[in-house]
Amino acid sequence: MPMTGLSSGSLSSPKVDVVIDTGHPFLNLTVDGFLKIGSIAVSKVAVEETYNCLTKGSVSERNFEHALKRMCKEGVYWGSVAGVYVGMEYGMERIRGTRDWKNAMLGGALTGALVSAASSSNRDKIVTDAITGGAIATAAEFLNYLT
Repeated sequence: MPMTGLSSGSLSSPKVDVVIDTGHPFLNLTVDGFLKIGSIAVSKVAVEETYNCLTKGSVSERNFEHALKRMCKEGVYWGSVAGVYVGMEYGMERIRGTRDWKNAMLGGALTGALVSAASSSNRDKIVTDAITGGAIATAAEFLNYLT
């Protein structure tokens, strides 16, 4: 069951917790990441498709089916990437025995490399995507420290 919390007088975002218990912290975090980020992707596509329908001025069954397929596809893709990242970061934390920004960097780099390797065999692209994944994850971690 999703729970939200918003402290009064706070400028921070509401925190949404999805309670999933698979019996293992690694699986709990991975499923949680999949569901949260996948739902964001679904929402993004829903808003984009709604905007497209409003600008065209028509809604058809074909447009609706296309929107649903796109929502599912992007939700699964974004959720899968998020699940892999959360799992990698958790694995780094367990292996290294500490919780710091380096786990995010390593988890992001490994996730970027894995996602890239699944769709491309170009070594330079895989390395570039690994660097990008590590940089984005590290930046996100630093931003979390600021708030």
